[in-house]
Amino acid sequence: MTTPDNSATHDGLTHFDSAGQAHIVDVGAKSETHRVAIASGTISMKPETLALIQSGTAKKGDVLGIARIAAIMATKRTADLIPLCHPLALTRVVVEFSVDASASSVSCTAQVETFGKTGVEIEALMAVQVGLLTVYDMCKAVDRGMVIHAVRVLEKHGGRSGDWVA
Repeated sequence: MTTPDNSATHDGLTHFDSAGQAHIVDVGAKSETHRVAIASGTISMKPETLALIQSGTAKKGDVLGIARIAAIMATKRTADLIPLCHPLALTRVVVEFSVDASASSVSCTAQVETFGKTGVEIEALMAVQVGLLTVYDMCKAVDRGMVIHAVRVLEKHGGRSGDWVA
């Protein structure tokens, strides 16, 4: 068995070796640092749907409470769903939801942290996506037209590349 070339290919993609074969990036020689990523996203809906969420009277229960737990759980399963993602021992996950009545939307922000050799951006994005998907799932009976949008990384800190802020 040959050892894969873990350098970036000519196009800068690190999950492919020089022959174009997919592989998990070798992080063995990297230093462990405190890694933090913050991601966010929004789900827009009918005002009546938002009113159900805010009142706590949605048929399936506390929509945002359940979505928060789903988002946290998703961070721990990221490597099971994203094929070339390293499994990580997370040290902190914070998920917050905020309601914007004027835009008839709910935003989700996730901050994920670890002390390790690779970043947690994908885990933060996974938390946001699954949190918002859970809102959709719990409210789809009254509003199938909800739209999830603007999911993105806001910040990342730690590691060789340092800090990045959108």
